[in-house]
Amino acid sequence: MTKTLSAVLATLLALAGVSAPVAAQQTQPLDRIAAVVDEDVILQSELQRAVNNIKSQYAGREHQLPPEGVLERQVLERLVLVKLQVARAEGSGIRVSGEELNHAVASIAQQNGTDVDGLRQRLAQDGIGFEDFRNSVREEIITQRLRQSFAQSRISVSEGEVDAALAQQSAGGMQYHLAHILVALPDGASAEQIATGQSKVDGIKNLVDKGELDFAAAAVRYSDSPNALEGGDLGWRSLDEIPNAFSAQIKAMKAGDVLGPIRGPSGFQLLKLVEVRDGDNAAATHTVTEYHARHILVRVTDQVDDAAAKAKIETLRARIAGGADFQAVAKESSDDANSRGQGGDLGWFPADAFGPDFGRQVESVQDEGVTAPFRTDAGWHIVQRVATRQTDVTDDNKRAQVRDQIGRRKLDDEYNRFLQELRGDAYVSFRIGDRAEGTAEPAADPAKP
Repeated sequence: MTKTLSAVLATLLALAGVSAPVAAQQTQPLDRIAAVVDEDVILQSELQRAVNNIKSQYAGREHQLPPEGVLERQVLERLVLVKLQVARAEGSGIRVSGEELNHAVASIAQQNGTDVDGLRQRLAQDGIGFEDFRNSVREEIITQRLRQSFAQSRISVSEGEVDAALAQQSAGGMQYHLAHILVALPDGASAEQIATGQSKVDGIKNLVDKGELDFAAAAVRYSDSPNALEGGDLGWRSLDEIPNAFSAQIKAMKAGDVLGPIRGPSGFQLLKLVEVRDGDNAAATHTVTEYHARHILVRVTDQVDDAAAKAKIETLRARIAGGADFQAVAKESSDDANSRGQGGDLGWFPADAFGPDFGRQVESVQDEGVTAPFRTDAGWHIVQRVATRQTDVTDDNKRAQVRDQIGRRKLDDEYNRFLQELRGDAYVSFRIGDRAEGTAEPAADPAKP
């Protein structure tokens, strides 16, 4: 299996509990209920497949995994979150059509140099059911759409925030590879809960500082974050993507340093700076070609069919070729109400502003030239290219990049809180081990033997 497919499977299978290669070697577990999640259930077989998949991902690094019971509990919590997100998404009307799912699966196959039948065969060789895989893809798409919908409805970035971030950016434009460990606290945590959380995070920090457990292994074993099973890895981030509570300290840290514990909105956090790199591209200048053009549009309507519209635009083109003024003809005959009064003037725009077909026609003529008639969804056009210029969009690109970075940081913070609320409001009953029904056993406490 290629690297790309493995990366896709690592995300999809760990979330959905689909079997990975190691699972094919295991004895089929009894299909009893491992957990009840509102009106849905997680089967023991689903849980075991997901646990086996995590183990396969840590082959050769088994020492980083927590004891079997702790690993099982963490994987089960992840499966619970997937069930809750899918249920919330579907309750909000988010759907994935069969056509969309087929396209997504075909895209995965194409990315790995095969077709759907080839993908099916590869999955079968690794003991992965094709329908299980399709369901994993479907749930991943649904949860991503829920996250996108959440971002659109709750996340906004003001121009003032962008201005402030640009003003505070370091000249070096450094990027930071981070990992974290979260000891979560509920909203309105009591003094006892806060003290317990403080004791737990102090114990984790002590284990890491003494070298008894590396940071990634501690995250897998103890973190309450959804990315715990990835060793708490947060990936590469600029300062704009790092919460303000951490950014100033991180600038002064060296690779390998651990910051915290720090009390944040979600609980206590430890943050590790894994490595640093220079991500500065501020010196690069970004320019785009812009065109000043005029156009005449003849729409296709119920009264004017395609042939009639084409005949009319060809007549107008012939008049202009014979010496008629383009602007005068546009004012007289164009169906574009927005530009007709200005002689069809569209102002300055990049080539793709009005769609690829329009852009290709503008690019195909010289300044002062007039295109042949061409068709778009709006109707039949002719375009006169007036002038061309190169425009520096460096500042616009930089603002867009910073806006996106701030938005991602806000989304990470808000969506994690949303997941905590979703989990806290749900009825979840574990039916495995010695855990009481209707409760979720807390993660192991490193301060206790």
